[in-house]
Amino acid sequence: MQYPPDEREQRLARLRRMQAEGRDPFSVQSFQRTHACREIVLGYPANDGHQVAVAGRLMAMRRHGKSTFSDLHDESGRLQVHARIDVLGSEGYQEFLEIDLGDFVGVTGTVFRTRTGEVTVLVQDWQLLAVALRPLPEKYHGLRDVEVRSRRRYLDLIANPEVRDAFRARARMIQAARNLLNARGFLEVETPMMQPIYGGAAARPFVTHHNALHMDLFLRVAPELYLKRLIVGGFERVYEIGRVFRNEGVDSRHNPEFTILEAYQAYADYHDLMELTEQLVVAMASAAVGRHVICYRGQEIDLRPPWRRLSFFEALQEATGMDLSGLEDDAEATALATRLGIGDPPPSNCPDFLDRAFAEYVQPKLIQPTIVYDYPLALSPLAKRHADRPQVAARFEPFIGAEEVGNAFSELNDPLDQRRRFEEQAALRAKGMLEGHPLDEDFLLALEHAMPPTGGLGLGIDRLAMILLSRPSLREVILFPLLRPEESADA
Repeated sequence: MQYPPDEREQRLARLRRMQAEGRDPFSVQSFQRTHACREIVLGYPANDGHQVAVAGRLMAMRRHGKSTFSDLHDESGRLQVHARIDVLGSEGYQEFLEIDLGDFVGVTGTVFRTRTGEVTVLVQDWQLLAVALRPLPEKYHGLRDVEVRSRRRYLDLIANPEVRDAFRARARMIQAARNLLNARGFLEVETPMMQPIYGGAAARPFVTHHNALHMDLFLRVAPELYLKRLIVGGFERVYEIGRVFRNEGVDSRHNPEFTILEAYQAYADYHDLMELTEQLVVAMASAAVGRHVICYRGQEIDLRPPWRRLSFFEALQEATGMDLSGLEDDAEATALATRLGIGDPPPSNCPDFLDRAFAEYVQPKLIQPTIVYDYPLALSPLAKRHADRPQVAARFEPFIGAEEVGNAFSELNDPLDQRRRFEEQAALRAKGMLEGHPLDEDFLLALEHAMPPTGGLGLGIDRLAMILLSRPSLREVILFPLLRPEESADA
């Protein structure tokens, strides 16, 4: 449907006319519905001839002289309503015809089925509940511009009902994770989002300032260190689902604000959490899409456990032909980076080289669910050393569809070793690794009061939703993703 350039002015003039006549739709306080639209359609023929009250947004009108069929949409779906001049009277029918597409309307009437078989409500009375001063997008069912859809999510939700379905599926995912963890005796908790020292992940933080306390604070990059304080305090199984903030780039796989699930289990190790990870993902897939085999970026992926297990250095050797498990010299790492074509800028130290070599040569091949375990200790400052291989950490990351979806490890509970790791991270930060973990004296103090052997797991909810719902970008599964200001979006 084409709208003239002055459409808003016409709609505004109509509103002012109604207000002058004492018919201000914005003065309506409420409307008592008896049914949702879908209930009426699914309830037929039991409700045939019954009087009902429904409300929603008017999305289409089909006029046939002295009668008009319209489409009313609420959250549950679509319902046809039928206005007739012999029922509403000339004045009431004419006022009904003046409703603009996009307006919210309450309708009272009786249920019947048309000759074409469509369940319909015959309008006996109606009330304008809110008017749209701006028209819906042209061809409301066809809004496709990705930028507009992300920036004007409300229009996307109006225009594309399948988008609402995706976010309902995301909500079911999260609820399924909660149900599984609760059933296993985990306690859901909340930890600070503003922290005096950020930690728990290799990431750059956002900084804010507390005026009353005259101190800078960091938006959390992870809830990890506070959740482990709770394990020290005596809780044995805790989890949190919430937002974290990382001052990084924005692309199809990264948003600076995202949702994470973190769970910690006392007396468990990373092998226990491999099983928990598999069960969580399967439960979320079942809740979101009703199946364990999904299609992501054209690849069929079977999520059913057990998943493939592959050690970090085995994966690198399989991909590059090199045994890099003994690499310790930074200069050698830089030379190997040149040989493998890893640059812009080239890695300056061994941990950075190993991390980037894995991302470039291994990760793109991890289509089927894979657990990569035993990472280099330097890339795992909060993980416990492997019992038999002290140069690696008892850590794993799960991959699905070539996407990393989480991180887990046997938690480091030796406060002396943890202090040494923090100091090593400080040295890496001095060499330019800005994501290095800062030293947290209060966390070390907590560890000195003893933390039992513990396994910790973090799962990225947004990235999992992107994969399970087969969406091309995180923008498709985050209601309001961060975007450039509109005036500079094309800069």
